[in-house]
Amino acid sequence: MKLMTCPINGTRPISEFAYWGEIRPAPDADTCSDDQWAEYVFHRNGAPGVKKEWWCHTPSNTWFIAERDTEKDKVLRTYLHGDDK
Repeated sequence: MKLMTCPINGTRPISEFAYWGEIRPAPDADTCSDDQWAEYVFHRNGAPGVKKEWWCHTPSNTWFIAERDTEKDKVLRTYLHGDDK
């Protein structure tokens, strides 16, 4: 069974979690060009490597960040937003 650690609820089965995407800096919608906005909305870096992603522990609705190595399919750490220091 694949497991993930929720920063609040501890280690749980992966079936209790929902993936919400990679964290990427958004351009300023008021000042960026249409091309820059389209790049942000439609293009993703699918290359394997370490990525920061939004995840949710759905039974408790706990949102957190997971640093995950997508090449090795391994979660390196999880933490609440703002606790990344």
